[in-house]
Formats: sequence, structure tokens, C-alpha cells
Amino acid sequence: MPRHLLYFLSAALLAACSATPPPAASVATSSPGRADTASAIAKDATANVPASGMPGDAASGAAHDPAPAAAPYTLSHTEVHVLQSATLGRRYPLLVSLPRDYASSGERRYPVLYITDVNYAFPLVRSIGAMVGDKGAGLEDFILVGLGYAEGDTPPYSRRRDYTPTRNGPRDTEPDESGRPALHGEAEAYRRFIAEEVFPFVEAHYRTDPARRIFAGHSYGALFGAHVLLTEPRMFERYILSSPSLWFDERVMLERESRYALGHTDLPAKVFFAIGSFETVKPGSNDRRYYRTRDMIADLRLFETRLASRRYPSLTMDSTIVADEDHLSAYPVAITRGLRWALPGRR
Repeated sequence: MPRHLLYFLSAALLAACSATPPPAASVATSSPGRADTASAIAKDATANVPASGMPGDAASGAAHDPAPAAAPYTLSHTEVHVLQSATLGRRYPLLVSLPRDYASSGERRYPVLYITDVNYAFPLVRSIGAMVGDKGAGLEDFILVGLGYAEGDTPPYSRRRDYTPTRNGPRDTEPDESGRPALHGEAEAYRRFIAEEVFPFVEAHYRTDPARRIFAGHSYGALFGAHVLLTEPRMFERYILSSPSLWFDERVMLERESRYALGHTDLPAKVFFAIGSFETVKPGSNDRRYYRTRDMIADLRLFETRLASRRYPSLTMDSTIVADEDHLSAYPVAITRGLRWALPGRR
């Protein structure tokens, strides 16, 4: 992947995960009401513009064709559904991208990749899947499901609440732009929502292979993946966990790993870990890509070492350090390698 593209995608990560998502009317959706809303917005935008296309020119008599209304950009072979969670009392968008030949592939069933932080990850992973996939030669075709942030919440508020395992979030976490104090610690409730509401919906509407569910998350998203792994490992067949925030709550996931080991003799899962080479501490360095106090590489290595020491018969792990990348820039390479690991193509 070209370096300039990597840096462009990296810069987009922080902005995309922190920005308020665009109105649903600008995205292709399975809801007729939302399509009607898009039409209404286009009409309202031009209703008070004179024929010249310039405000205040109504009396000038200038004969100009009105500028055409801008149309939303739609990703092909994608759909959006909104699920009203019976257990959480919130509405969550599900973004779905289907293989290009899905409609013509008969009864074929596909593996499903579930991803977090969809504002950034969904268009990126969809594009990588198409480019690297190379019509099945580079990657096996798969259905992509993006787990959207809760409607009415900002992305930071939604992900802090839903992806973290305890209420003991960082003390210096600032309120989001809505002014609400940060809320943490609802990962288990969110996990149950996925297992009990998202999976049945997806598997009822699409030709999926339930035995081949794959999870991918980055940062807090990967922390959530670690929570699922140590709570109900069979929920997914494979896990792609990049730059997991294992530092959260005084490394509580290391404690959870020890607790799991006390009560279990196996951990049935396949796990791929990835992290940027700058996600560590380097005393004396002035390179701002290094952390000053947080050594995420050391945390991940310790987590891997402990898991390996248990000698679980059904656990397999692969791990990589993404050279010359930091927490914000590692994801495009990490997810590319993770996809090749989880869904190897015909080559």
C-alpha cells in the first residue's frame, strides 16, 4: 500500500472515529422513509434559489439553468438497517456490504466479518476487501457488517460506553461535544446485543455461514474483542485485534485472562494480533509517535505470553508488529494482513 495513502487513511482515523456521522439520508438505506427524506432535502435546498442560480438575481432577467441538486454518494452493493435494541433501548445502524456476485451466486453461503468503528473502518475495509480480494483470488469473498454507533450519541460517547469492560475509564476523559460526561463499562451488555439481536437479524436476512463469523476491531474496538474472547470465545471463529487498549482500567483484561484460566481448560478461537511499532515507549526519543508512558506493545506481548502459557488445545494465535506505524496509522496494514490471515484466497 503506498505510503501517501497510508498517511491519508491514518489522518482520517481520528477524525472519523470522533466526528458526528452524516445524516442517514445521505447513505443508501433499506428504509423507504429515509429515501424520501433525501429527496425532501434536495428540494428544500433549491426551493428559494432564483432561476439564475444566484440569490438576489430574480429581477435581473438573466437566463441561466439552475445548478443540479447534489446527490449523495452511494457505495455499491451496500445496505443500511437500523435495529431497535430490545435490551439496550437504543437504535443501532448496521451497515452491510455484499460480495459483487451475491445476487447471482445461488445458495452459496458466505463468511461474515463484523467490524467496529464503522465511520472509519467500513469504507476502508470494504475497499481493501475489493482491491486485495481480487475477485476471490487474493481473499475469499465475504459479507461485511459494520456495527454502527448508537443513534443520538456521538461516536466517542457510544464507543467509550459500548466497547469498554468496566466503568473505570481514564480520569482525564473529557466530555464529548454534547457536554455529557464520558460513560464506560457496558461492553457485556453490548456483546449480548450482538449475540442475541444482531446475529439473528443478519443470519435471517443474508446467506451467511454462522460457523464462520469473524470479528475485527482496533483500539477500544480490539479491547471489546478481547472482552468477547474471554467471555464467550465461540461467539466468533476468528478475531482480528489490532492495537488493543489493554492498558484500560489498570490492565483489567490481564486480570480477566487469569480469571478465565482458573475456570477453563480450553479457549476455542483463532486470534490475530497486530500493533504499530511506535506504540511503545522509547526514552530519550523526540519522535512524537512514541508514547511517553504507555507501552502498548509490552501489554500485548504479556497478554499473548499468558495465553500461550495456558496451552489451550483449541487456541491458535498469530501476531505481527507493523513497522514504522503508530496507533493511528497501523490499522490499514493490520486489517489487510488480518484479512489475508482469516480469509485466504485461491492463490
